This record gives sequence, structure tokens and C-alpha cells, in this order.
Amino acid sequence: MTIGGTDKQAALAALTDMTAGAVPIARAEYRSRIARAQGAMAATGIAALYLNAGSNLTYFTGTRWHPSERMVGAVLPAAGDLVYIAPAFEEATIRGFMGVEGDVACWDEHENPALRLRNVLEEMGIAANDAATPVLAIDDSTPLFLFDAIRAATEGYALQNAHAVTSLCRSRKSDAEIALIQRAMDMTLAVHKAAAAILHEGITTTEVQEFIHLAHRRVGASGSYFCIVLFGGATAYPHGVNYVQTLKRGDMVLIDTGCKVHDYISDITRTYVFGEPTARQRFVWNAEQAAQRAAFDAAKVGVPCEDVDKAARRSLEANGFGPGYKLPGLPHRTGHGIGLDIHEGPYLVGGERRPLEPGMCFSNEPMICVPGEFGVRLEDHFYMTAAGPAWFTQPAASLDDPFGAG
Repeated sequence: MTIGGTDKQAALAALTDMTAGAVPIARAEYRSRIARAQGAMAATGIAALYLNAGSNLTYFTGTRWHPSERMVGAVLPAAGDLVYIAPAFEEATIRGFMGVEGDVACWDEHENPALRLRNVLEEMGIAANDAATPVLAIDDSTPLFLFDAIRAATEGYALQNAHAVTSLCRSRKSDAEIALIQRAMDMTLAVHKAAAAILHEGITTTEVQEFIHLAHRRVGASGSYFCIVLFGGATAYPHGVNYVQTLKRGDMVLIDTGCKVHDYISDITRTYVFGEPTARQRFVWNAEQAAQRAAFDAAKVGVPCEDVDKAARRSLEANGFGPGYKLPGLPHRTGHGIGLDIHEGPYLVGGERRPLEPGMCFSNEPMICVPGEFGVRLEDHFYMTAAGPAWFTQPAASLDDPFGAG
């Protein structure tokens, strides 16, 4: 496709709402997630699990609550119904946000909420005494100050990280989750194409970010969940720089952005040249494309996650980059999981021995950073099927055709 040549208003007008038919996660699926977690808890001797406000609470209950300095969460026993914990003045509000309904154990502002958690455990019949040391698993996103309070209030209980349970459930996406991620990815890819079309010499990175936010709203999102726009030498910095850039002919352009659809996130990066690419730019871009393809081809059910990262690095090293994490080359992992969080485990990185399983979703972004020159990141996501990996979005066809327009 042609980069540039379209004014902002025309580009926005060409976009339409893409959210029709996107179905939020059903209450029955939340209950099946709880059942799976309880099965894992029973099998590993965990008596109860504390879910803190945030993505784990949302994943298992459908209840959306932003974490803060006040304890809001839920206690899930290995058998039986969960109980929410919340400030008394928030009880009516949290009931309105509930996905899976449950009792609410309230605490007043002058009370210690961690002691209320202990009371809930005892009311569930999970009591610490001379004959029993129940295991309480703590959501690994729980802030340290809150964990310390829980630890002090739960003497006689054995505390452990709940990651083994939460990751077991969250890492394998259901068909409904994959459908929502797919819709979000489709929306962001349309926004990427629109952003490329409005580029012109003299436009700033700030202007492009503002356009992308509006474009995400045009396709039905609340706006951009995040947005990185980089030009020229700034593209060598994976997560950007602290200054605004102005586009010049011949600059490398890197745009990384995403949105949310019913809580599920998209994340796509495209890199291309505004103007005629140099031989150097073309060589590095082609090496990035080859590494992304090598990573995808290595993703087979049953192989360790780290093998995907190794495949990308072998490809890069064959083109003279690295070795390992050295620059110029790939300074970070090849990919991350995605779902309710933009970065969630497992990761495509050395040392991650967890095998790939159907339903796992990953970014594939073995970025090449060339300090003092530019960087190239091509980021698309794939999900694992029984037959192997499947792309959410088709990768860039070529440097001259970054969106496969032909």
C-alpha cells in the first residue's frame, strides 16, 4: 500500500465500528473457570485462594475493579462458593459490578481488612489450629503492603503463590477469548492502515498518536489501550524515547498500538520507511521478517516455549545480529502471552520450559535494534491449535507492502 497521501478526516471517515457481534464472556464460562481452579486447588492441597482486584479477579468472576490501597478481592475455597471482600461503603457498588454473584464480607475504614479475610476463611470452615495448617494461595498481583498485612493476620496458615493455579487456567484461552482477541486485533490492524495513510513530511509523533486514539474510537474501542509512535533513530528504542519526533523522508517509522474489546487486548507493531528505503534498511527489515517467520515455524504443540525464542535468535545470528541479547540484535524476549493483560505468561524466552499447548496465545516480535541507526519490530500474534500455530493477523508481506495490500 502507499504510505501517506490521505488527510486525517478522510482516513477517519473511512473507518467504521467493527464491534458488532463481539460477544462478552458468558457467566457460564466464568463458573467453569472457577471449577477448573478449584480442581487444581484440591489436587495440590490448596484450601483457599485470595484473588485481588485486577485481571485475576476479572478472569475468574467477571468482576472489574481497579486495585488501590483498599483491599477489594475475593476468597475462593477449594470447594464451595467464593466470598468477596470489600469496604463497607463500596458494597452496593461492587454488587453492581459482579459477574459471578457471591456474598460480600465488608470491613469499615477503621478495621484491618486482612483480619476480615481470616474471618472469612474461618467462616468457610478453613481454620488454622493445632491439627491443621491450611494452605492459602495468594494472587501474585497482590501488592506487597497487602501481602504483608495478610501474612500478619493469618498466623497458622501456610501462604504460597497462586501463580501455578491462575496461570494454569489463564494461559489456555477458550474459543470465546480467542474470538475477542481476534476482533481487537482486526480493529487495530485497520487503525494501523489508516495511520500509515495519513503520514506526511513534518507530521509529529504526537499528532500520529492522537490520530490513532481517535481511529480506535471510530472502530468501536474506547480509544487506544496504548500507543508508541517512533521515527528515525528513535525506532532503535523498543519502548520509545522522551521527546517528540518530526517525520522526514527516508525515516524508519515504527508504530506499536492496541485496544480492548470486552477486556481483551490487541497489540500489533508495523515498521516501514517513509519514502524510498535504503539497502541497509531493506536488509535489516528482511532479517526481522525472517526471524519472525522462524519463530512461528518453531511453534509446535509440546515443544518448550524457549525453543521459539531460540529459533528467532538463530535466524538473526545467521544474518549477523547478536549473538544472544547483544546489540545490534534482539535485546528482549521473542514474545509474550496476551489476554486480559497485555503481557502475561508464559513467555517465549530462554529458560521458559513450559510446553506449548492448544489455546495459548503469544506475540511474535523478535525486534532488531541497531543503536545509532534505527530499529525494526514486526509484531503479530498467534494462537496454538492442535495442528500448530495460527496467526491472528497476517504478517507484513514486505517492506514495500507492510499490510499485504499487494
